[in-house]
Amino acid sequence: MKNRKLDHIKLAENAQVDKKTMDTRFNYEPMLNIHPDKTDSLETTFLNKSLGAPLWISSMTGGSERSKLINHNLARAAKEFRLGIGLGSCRSLLQSDNFIEDFNIRKTLGDDLPLFANLGIVQVEELVTSKKLSLLNEVVSKLSADGLIIHVNPLQEWFQEEGDRIKKAPIDIIKHVLDYVSFPIIIKEVGQGIGPKSLKALMQLPLAAIEFGAFGGTNFSKLELLRSDTGHNPLAFVGHSASEMVEIINKLVAELGSNLSCNEYIIAGGIDSFLDGYYLTQKLVPNAIFGQAYKFLSYAANDYNLLKKMISRDLSNFKMAKNYLEPK
Repeated sequence: MKNRKLDHIKLAENAQVDKKTMDTRFNYEPMLNIHPDKTDSLETTFLNKSLGAPLWISSMTGGSERSKLINHNLARAAKEFRLGIGLGSCRSLLQSDNFIEDFNIRKTLGDDLPLFANLGIVQVEELVTSKKLSLLNEVVSKLSADGLIIHVNPLQEWFQEEGDRIKKAPIDIIKHVLDYVSFPIIIKEVGQGIGPKSLKALMQLPLAAIEFGAFGGTNFSKLELLRSDTGHNPLAFVGHSASEMVEIINKLVAELGSNLSCNEYIIAGGIDSFLDGYYLTQKLVPNAIFGQAYKFLSYAANDYNLLKKMISRDLSNFKMAKNYLEPK
């Protein structure tokens, strides 16, 4: 007690806060609940599976030196906390199984949690053109995945020195795939977000989910510019934030009515903390969870116990937010 009081005196000056730093998204209600404990549940249902929390480990890596360690650490954490996971691009598996162990995490994850393979729209377009869509089934089957994420990334491909060119509108390619496959499809962007006309078109398709890939987190357009050392390009800085996309989707849900086919969403891109995730999942009208990538990556590439502590801490704080904060 004495030491704590002395700490308060010593630290009081440094504990002063500027009113401008206050998070104004919430009403703070300290009178109406108790502190959460281990028995409080964050369980939710997503993609017809039960999750331990509304958190998704977003697509990251495969086919590189440390990919196996990273993906298996992520799968281990997903199993422990009962989370869904999207793999990084599985493009290499279209040619051979040389890197399959980078992605082969179903045994670690277990059978009851959602696992999605991942391919780019350019690779999928090539399979449509060459009439080899059966390879999609092979990739999903090899990995015992529940379905496939197709990432749509025209700006990234444009900036990538070895990038490919999209020759057909992605929405038409996606429709073609949906007519062909029997497994669930998720569509995502990779750091720019998705605008209202594209969202409206996607939301009328029988997709399992749409993942935002919004502006504000890892931006793969900027990443490619850094790789090529070509300097600044204003095209890399266009897009839509997660907050903006939540507003767009809510309006479209009301507008589309019975024409709405996609009913689940992964809010990802610029989700810096559990508080962003809590706020935005509460504001979105349809069923949603929030996804993070880079934050997981920085821990998963190192010690598993650090990854575990980070997730445990965030989910504990998510419970606290749920008990005391009401989104405005």
